[in-house]
Amino acid sequence: MDQEPSRIRRHDNLIRVEVVTTAEQLLDAHAIRAICFMEENGVSARQTYDGNDYQATHIIVYAGDEPIGTARIRWFKDFAKMERTSFRKTWRDPRVIKRCAEFIFEHISRKGYDCVITHAKPLHARLWRRMLGFMPAPGKDPLYFEGHDEPYVELVKHLTPPENAITPSSDAAILFRIEGHWDVHSEFEVVGS
Repeated sequence: MDQEPSRIRRHDNLIRVEVVTTAEQLLDAHAIRAICFMEENGVSARQTYDGNDYQATHIIVYAGDEPIGTARIRWFKDFAKMERTSFRKTWRDPRVIKRCAEFIFEHISRKGYDCVITHAKPLHARLWRRMLGFMPAPGKDPLYFEGHDEPYVELVKHLTPPENAITPSSDAAILFRIEGHWDVHSEFEVVGS
């Protein structure tokens, strides 16, 4: 049973956003996507799981221990692509969505990227523009997919990488650490040798 979204206003600490690093978290992310894409929107399993899941970074959102949302990030030369964003119906709250998006933007910019794109149907594109600061991609035509009644619009958001963005000059130990946990020494890292 879903916890009520109204509870997050009183207990924001119930919501946590994480980079998927375990098989259980990935199963949770795939379950959310199945609910939202396949059950709610009638998207086929083959289109929902399109072959890009093994090359992507997955994000999972929990309310307590209950998975409530997910997104995936794919990495290209000069930009990251945020996609497959989905939340269970009772958790489609602007505060939850914004918290997830901000986590994703921080993750992308920490990796040194200053541009993220996404594709959304017109209704969601308006939401991403108003709530998350995306802008329409200049010169891009809407894209139609089989089985979808509306086109997808390409959106762009520019980010400012932080001072500690990961670059070729970053400490080598950082490059061995778990995705998203770059500031935490790994259990195998010899410290102070």
